[in-house]
Amino acid sequence: MTSIPFITFSQGEALLDWIGLTDAFAASHSLPKAQIGDTFLYRGADTLLSRSAWIDGLGIAVKTASIFPENPASGKPMVNGGVNLYSDSDGTLEAIVDFHLVTKWKTAGDSLTAARRLARPDSKNILIVGAGTVGRSLHDAYSTLFPDAEFTVWNRSAKNAEEMATERPSINLTDDLEGAIRKADIVTSATMTTEPLIKGEWLQAGQHIDLIGAYRPDMREVDDMALNRARVFVDSLDTTVEHIGELKIPIEAGHFSKDDIVADYYDIDSFKRQSDDEITLFKNGGGAHLDLMTSRYILDRWRATTT
Repeated sequence: MTSIPFITFSQGEALLDWIGLTDAFAASHSLPKAQIGDTFLYRGADTLLSRSAWIDGLGIAVKTASIFPENPASGKPMVNGGVNLYSDSDGTLEAIVDFHLVTKWKTAGDSLTAARRLARPDSKNILIVGAGTVGRSLHDAYSTLFPDAEFTVWNRSAKNAEEMATERPSINLTDDLEGAIRKADIVTSATMTTEPLIKGEWLQAGQHIDLIGAYRPDMREVDDMALNRARVFVDSLDTTVEHIGELKIPIEAGHFSKDDIVADYYDIDSFKRQSDDEITLFKNGGGAHLDLMTSRYILDRWRATTT
């Protein structure tokens, strides 16, 4: 009987590359559209979240996270979980992949896929808004695509930004968000704000704006003017427009229209700049289908090095 591999974070991290993942995302979106579904279970403050996806030709994935807010008080991680990856041909379990590995590479790889097509190739100044775990992953990913770029980080808490810059000495610090946005070629933002931090009046010709943080209906990182000044793209119309405040709030208020969104990844050939002067804006909404694509890429890389 063949054993089912459990791919840990460190095992997977050593095998992956950001550009390869973005190529896998592009190829996977040429397959039939994913079926996706989410389930939530609750016990007081604790949550069990499962996100599933099935793509004909790629397989099935169920990504499950247990979220126990009291865990850090006893030295345990608040979020734990794994991804079960199943065969498309017969439904057998092919692998279990570390939850945090999939989440890191899915989230930053999603943004990098758009940036490869929408950001100016000569971008030299990249601003990271938010100094959390995702901000660090974005630095890893964008450094691959823009190896000569200068990075700056802004965070609401200066202490967290200082810690990130200490870990990564090449990153500059700023406490002037408006000034940093005005100077940036790329702004990549991963905050959980409900009040827009990024103002449309601050945006400059030729910029690429990458939005990751908002994931609930009450969250948004940019204001209406930013959306209206930019050509707007999303990773998936199905998981963003009616679910995330970044788009849901201005659409319901009549300040933006779903028809103003240029494309999602199922029309990836439309992810192109029309000019060096236009502002492009991408909403990274995630989604279980991207977890499946990422997990399949991880397993393919693992098999290529272990067989």
